Amino acid sequence: MGSCLSGDGAGPHGGAASALPYALAAAAVAESEVGANKRRKSAAKIMKRNCSFDAKMELWLHRIPKRLFVNGSSEVASLFSKQGKKGINQDAMIVWENFGSKEDTILCGVFDGHGPFGHMVAKKVRDSLPLKLCAQLQLNSFNKDGHHDIISSGLGSLTSEESALTSTDGEAGIHNQNHTDIKTMRESFLKAFKVMDKELKLHPSIDCYCSGTTAVTLVKQGRDLVIGNVGDSRAVLGTRDEEDFLIAVQLTVDLKPNLPKEAERIRKCKGRVFALQNEPEVARVWLPNANSPGLAMARAFGDFCLKDFGLISVPEISYHQLTEKDEFVVLATDGLWDVLSNKEVVEIVASAPPSSAARKLVESANRAWKFKFPYAKVDDCAVVCLFLNSSSNHYSASTLIPNDTQTSVNQSGIRNRKDFCKSVDMDHPGTL
Repeated sequence: MGSCLSGDGAGPHGGAASALPYALAAAAVAESEVGANKRRKSAAKIMKRNCSFDAKMELWLHRIPKRLFVNGSSEVASLFSKQGKKGINQDAMIVWENFGSKEDTILCGVFDGHGPFGHMVAKKVRDSLPLKLCAQLQLNSFNKDGHHDIISSGLGSLTSEESALTSTDGEAGIHNQNHTDIKTMRESFLKAFKVMDKELKLHPSIDCYCSGTTAVTLVKQGRDLVIGNVGDSRAVLGTRDEEDFLIAVQLTVDLKPNLPKEAERIRKCKGRVFALQNEPEVARVWLPNANSPGLAMARAFGDFCLKDFGLISVPEISYHQLTEKDEFVVLATDGLWDVLSNKEVVEIVASAPPSSAARKLVESANRAWKFKFPYAKVDDCAVVCLFLNSSSNHYSASTLIPNDTQTSVNQSGIRNRKDFCKSVDMDHPGTL
């Protein structure tokens, strides 16, 4: 992209500096170098401090019980990720049981990085976004209960991650045992996503200018399911219909640039939306006066080269009240959805042991990639399967999805089946 002027042409032997006596010129240069060294040392200290905090946070996170972020399973979930053929695996995932020190609360998420440093962005969001969400939930709960002064004075000097570290591990979280209402959850999602994107923009060691990540993040609290979605990763529910058939219900919208509201916002901000001739089915976001970067989603964390031209990190937030007919939720990056339908995914999960359901999905997607796109590079894939009734170890084949039966969201994000889900349209123009 554009470059700024360097100081090469303004050295001690050019311009006004050459008219100075040598001693004065040397002194001026020496003073300039001292100032530059101080700035470099200051920047290095800041970077070292941030890296040190990141390392400490990562070490702490690895020690949290019932927090999974690598291939494996628990009593209620399985997760699996596999590198494709495009290079380093840029997908990340997480399952965090007892989230926020609540026994009935689980957080799940998948994150699909893109760009030169997409793997770093996805990992950072995986580690930091849950902490920011937890901190915001606690802040909002305090404020709602009339404890604004206490929380402001007690946590005012801490970052959202630091406050989360102190409140998710120990007695500090005991005050927040009751269910968080949906409005508070929604506000917490919005604020956490906003703070997360701002932190990425200011991060000293992760270049997010042309790199970013999707995020579909789910919080299950009792029978309440709240999902915040940015990008084109997806959440699908496996549930029973009136005839007791297991069907697929898509809980999120793939936020692609060709969706009418997304395209309208991008174009109002002078961004461009069009597909290349060799892939007419893939709409992309482009800069106003350059055929780059060609981002295939309308919302993302990072990608700051496009944030002034219609790309946003505001999540679309949806709510679903679980019933006894709901059996599992699948969160996955587009490496799965590009080759398997919602119906196929639910059928595969239903036929697999819960502990290996995510792995079976990834392996099925890998085979489908080779069959459907034999000349294309297989994409990375990350899958989280959350089982809503952990006592259900398998599903009868006779009650799987009947042919041509599948329920999904429409373009506005509202479910076609009534009484399944309420959706909040967070299509805010501009950058948060």
